[in-house]
Amino acid sequence: IWGDRKEEVATGFLAKFVDGFSSPPHIHNATYRAVVINGSIHNDDPAAGKMWMKPGSFWTQPQGESHITSAKGEENIALVEIDKGPYLVNPIEEAFDNGERPINIDASNVVWLNSKKTNWIDSNSEAEISFLWNDNGSKGLFLKLPKKFNGTIKTDGTVFHSVVIQGELNYALPQNQESKVLDAGSSFSSTDKAIHTLLNNSDIEIILYLRTNGNIRVE
Repeated sequence: IWGDRKEEVATGFLAKFVDGFSSPPHIHNATYRAVVINGSIHNDDPAAGKMWMKPGSFWTQPQGESHITSAKGEENIALVEIDKGPYLVNPIEEAFDNGERPINIDASNVVWLNSKKTNWIDSNSEAEISFLWNDNGSKGLFLKLPKKFNGTIKTDGTVFHSVVIQGELNYALPQNQESKVLDAGSSFSSTDKAIHTLLNNSDIEIILYLRTNGNIRVE
């Protein structure tokens, strides 16, 4: 979606797993973060009991830590992001402790903040935010848009990526206001100050994952 996982740059990509997939124990040379988009995914120590994470769940996998990844469901898709590549798979004989600890947040345990709890949301908006991580000026968060949401995301960062995790979004192209339908796994981005015009024309909430090095304002 952005970057290049073979290069030393921040990268986001979609990973797809077949039903019944289960990896052998392995490590990665880079810490990654991930969000379940479709299906059920388990990611933990090789000896851990299965904890199947549903769409909207978030997890992190520290660099160097042995783990397995499993999936079940007709279609299993996750958004995966790293701060710096390349993204490699290495044997557990090379495992090491880099001081980080893994995080698994099931979708049902995500803590949402409304306009009364954060000034990133206009007081007239029913949107909600969940802050997931913040590191060296970059940050990641979920944004939940209620049914029939019609509004904007104002951004001021030189990095802004948004991926649809749940729902179907109508996105107005800034150059001509043509409406594009973005379903789960689709994305939009900007590299300077921008106003993203969004419409939720459905009867379910939309969840977006946002990565930025600036501030956002939902109106």
